[in-house]
Amino acid sequence: MNPDCRLPLDSRDLLGESPVWDAREQALYWVDTRGRRIRRWLPSGADAAAAAAPRSWPTPEDVGAIALARPGRILVALAGGFAELDLASGDFTTIASVRHPRPEMRLNDGRTDREGRFVCGSMVLHRRDPEGLLYRLDGDGRVETLLSGIAVANSTAFSPDGRTMYFADSLAGVIRAWDYGRDGSLSGERVFADTRPEGSGPDGAAVDAAGCLWVALVLAGRLACYSPEGRLLHQVSVPVPFPSCPCFGGPDLSTLYVTSIRDSGNVLRSDDPGAGALVAVHGLGVRGLPEVAYAGAPAPTAVVTQR
Repeated sequence: MNPDCRLPLDSRDLLGESPVWDAREQALYWVDTRGRRIRRWLPSGADAAAAAAPRSWPTPEDVGAIALARPGRILVALAGGFAELDLASGDFTTIASVRHPRPEMRLNDGRTDREGRFVCGSMVLHRRDPEGLLYRLDGDGRVETLLSGIAVANSTAFSPDGRTMYFADSLAGVIRAWDYGRDGSLSGERVFADTRPEGSGPDGAAVDAAGCLWVALVLAGRLACYSPEGRLLHQVSVPVPFPSCPCFGGPDLSTLYVTSIRDSGNVLRSDDPGAGALVAVHGLGVRGLPEVAYAGAPAPTAVVTQR
């Protein structure tokens, strides 16, 4: 494996996160959490202007994660709840609000399961208290709590058959796996991989077509690839100080796109010219899986209270 890492864009994010590839548009979407922007970039195609620079949409709050939704729409995990963005108008429609138990908390990492439900966790800001929860947003807008006792929710991903869920509290430094039922229930919790020997807690993650988990080692400047059994297979250095989250994209899903951090607003900050850049990793010799769109539409607003 001799990957080619490139920085294809001149733009930089404060806190780049949650890249998702839309095969319908051949477009990459991601967020700048602290910049309060959702970005879209067309790496190639007839629209030369769109290929040259990303388009962006402002968000009303810090944005933790996104997912594909109906054509022309994006599901958004804002600081205080879930909403749908209409890309044509820029308008947001609230699906469900979350009442955090303490100030300085927000929604963070999330991903759709194979049935189109959105699984997303919360995090605390500027402290280490494990007061966050992991939620499952169903297609009808109902929200169920799956896990509690989380400081920084990350590494949410699903096996190719959808029957295994991966998840981590970044501050714990351990990725865990669960059996994931067709009804979205969890059972059989187990340790999948400990990233602390690699010099970092786990950040965002993505699963390839062979079922391997690719994880951003945010403090180590590398990506780690783990087998479905949790064995460390590869590590790839990237030319940014704080890689945050990967996803597979491109026409054949063989490019690994990685967001990164320039200023998290907390402990991660760098003046490196590459900090906050989008990274495109070519030549890994693996392919990803198509992103699953959220299988719902805005319904009457619901409010969810953490307990």
